[in-house]
Amino acid sequence: MSRLIVISNRVSAATGQLSGAQGGLAVALTAALREYRGLWFGWSGELTEEFTGQINFNREAGVTTATVDLEEQDVDEYYNGYANRTLWPLFHYRIDLAEYERDFAGGYQRANERFAHTVQPLIEPDDVVWVQDYHMIPLGLELRKLGCRNRIGFFLHIPWPPRRLLNTLPEARQLVETMFAYDVIGFHTDEWLQSFREYAVAECRGSYSDGVMAVGDQKVLLIVCPIGIDAKEFTELANSEAARGVCERMQESANGRAMIVGVDRLDYSKGLEERFLGYERFLVDNPEERKEVFLLQIAPPSRDAVESYQRIRAGLEGLSGRINGAHADIDWVPIRYVNQNYPRDVLAGVYRAAKIGLVTPLRDGMNLVAKEFVAAQDPDDPGVLILSRFAGAAAQMKQALLVNPHSAEEISDAICTAISMPREERVERWRKLQKINLEQDVRWWRQRFTDALMAAPVRERAPAQ
Repeated sequence: MSRLIVISNRVSAATGQLSGAQGGLAVALTAALREYRGLWFGWSGELTEEFTGQINFNREAGVTTATVDLEEQDVDEYYNGYANRTLWPLFHYRIDLAEYERDFAGGYQRANERFAHTVQPLIEPDDVVWVQDYHMIPLGLELRKLGCRNRIGFFLHIPWPPRRLLNTLPEARQLVETMFAYDVIGFHTDEWLQSFREYAVAECRGSYSDGVMAVGDQKVLLIVCPIGIDAKEFTELANSEAARGVCERMQESANGRAMIVGVDRLDYSKGLEERFLGYERFLVDNPEERKEVFLLQIAPPSRDAVESYQRIRAGLEGLSGRINGAHADIDWVPIRYVNQNYPRDVLAGVYRAAKIGLVTPLRDGMNLVAKEFVAAQDPDDPGVLILSRFAGAAAQMKQALLVNPHSAEEISDAICTAISMPREERVERWRKLQKINLEQDVRWWRQRFTDALMAAPVRERAPAQ
């Protein structure tokens, strides 16, 4: 196969995190890139006084990276601004939090132009280019403007909003029309694909047939391609000496109580406040059971420069304190709330020790924590996954206990069901979930997308400007 060029906002290898704590996308892309003689390009996470386009190359854990520093204004407008204060809340259905500023949109466009001019000289004629996520929606078109005729695909790792919500974005149509520079666009679920299709048909006067969306003389293939994890590797990690040691320490710390675990980046899309309230409802409604469980919530902070994230952290600290103050006893605390990152082997051990995995985002593109929790379980005595209906993973993981995260009663009832679930039922549910994990893993995801991209015809010329 041709060389694979992955382009994303951040490159974990640049910060030495390939074998440490990192997000699900970073794990998935690292696994894919190790199989190819490829390159991972993106922002270094560092600032420079003046953008020069100087590329920093690095090779770690079998992956070659190429990163570039950005100016402070670029970061403020492109990353903190348009990406995380405009697109992220809008695409997660939180138009009440979305900020529409022309400077944000201008910075977003400028940063993508800079990325395109920097990476284009690195792209060889036979390379396949794979652009990742909402930070870089216009990048494909910017590469085309520079004469790039390579096959270029785009994968969206977050939900695509319904037409009525997307129309609140002033430049929505222009943004969508840039995406027809790609050959293939991938979504986690059919719901997100249909939302994109509906917008393109209604607002861009497009047509759709056999998976191909056409606007004018431009066509793009739309596919559903849910991302997975390296399930085999994560199961092996959960059986490692380090993870087993963590599991044993957690079990000792639990002192016979059932541990419920949640692991989420500190973000309003994760439904942490609603999760805490659902757990509190369980404590109130089940006084005979309440001291038999505790909730460990790991929530490392993110995007501290964005005011809405500062409010989330303050709110959760207050809520967890109130619940503990109201329900704790001298020998028991209902919530252990931790704001820090942990390496993957530590998390694997924590998952293995937990009786319940509580994964209840209000809206999520996939949520790989759900899949990692399943992969880490003891096959003979697995825990139970409680999963939001509004996570992309719910479309695959139907054997989980699916809940409406907005309903405290549903979360409470699911915890009750999970605690009392017979071992035979837990094993049966786990086997089906792990089967999906193994069959539709990260390699399946990569293969499904790249097969579709490789089948696309090479463009004869760049579109006229």
